[in-house]
Amino acid sequence: MLDTEDLLAGFTPAQPYTMEVVAGAPAAPGVHLVLDGGVVVYVGYTGNLHARLRQHLTGNRDSSVLHDQVGQLLDTPGQAATRDDIAGWLGRREVRWQETDNPEGTKEALVLALRPRFNRQVPRPR
Repeated sequence: MLDTEDLLAGFTPAQPYTMEVVAGAPAAPGVHLVLDGGVVVYVGYTGNLHARLRQHLTGNRDSSVLHDQVGQLLDTPGQAATRDDIAGWLGRREVRWQETDNPEGTKEALVLALRPRFNRQVPRPR
């Protein structure tokens, strides 16, 4: 059985999830991870890592499943979390990414193996 570090061997080292770090992400297809205390809480894939990582930090609940899931975590009765609340929460987490020609397949395998809390649904094994 592979442990998490084996699964993530091809990913960048964990870095703070900030706009400065995102500025260094490539505009290439790949898979990205959000970590909370070293635990993978979200796996996403995209055709443009730089743009998608930026969108998670600056977007809204309609533009990002991650943004929506974090918002639901931070919402309080009678008070929806703001875009800044969500970006702040993400900014206190870490991000890793990996360029790949098969981002969807890589994401699916990682979601099945890691079962991150913010992925809406776990894909069915094929």
